[in-house]
Amino acid sequence: MSETQRKRRIEAEIQRVLSELIAREVKDPRVGNVTITAVNVAADMGTARVYFTPFASKNPPDEVRIGLTHAGGFLRGEVGRRLRLRHAPRLEFIFDDTAEKASNLTSLIDRAVKDDQAHHVDDDEAE
Repeated sequence: MSETQRKRRIEAEIQRVLSELIAREVKDPRVGNVTITAVNVAADMGTARVYFTPFASKNPPDEVRIGLTHAGGFLRGEVGRRLRLRHAPRLEFIFDDTAEKASNLTSLIDRAVKDDQAHHVDDDEAE
């Protein structure tokens, strides 16, 4: 198995384990329901960037990140134990705003289409 394949497999396993742990074990009220969207492990396996999206959360993403960071030591230890890693990577939590950006872009496009249609109606009435 190549290094790249191994790294991808470890990233997928970390994502799976973290999703499970956060849903079942993390009791911090700041965290709530969170979707882990991706995990990127550094080449030296020293750190893992964990991308998350709060799901129907009452808390802003920064609060959720603080809660996840607070639970980071516990999560790192559990990831290491469950995946049998000699050295579990340090977890760095990052808010994944891709869905938010996509939603904003979609609303901009919808607004542009409506404006364009309104202008065509005005042009047709003027004739």
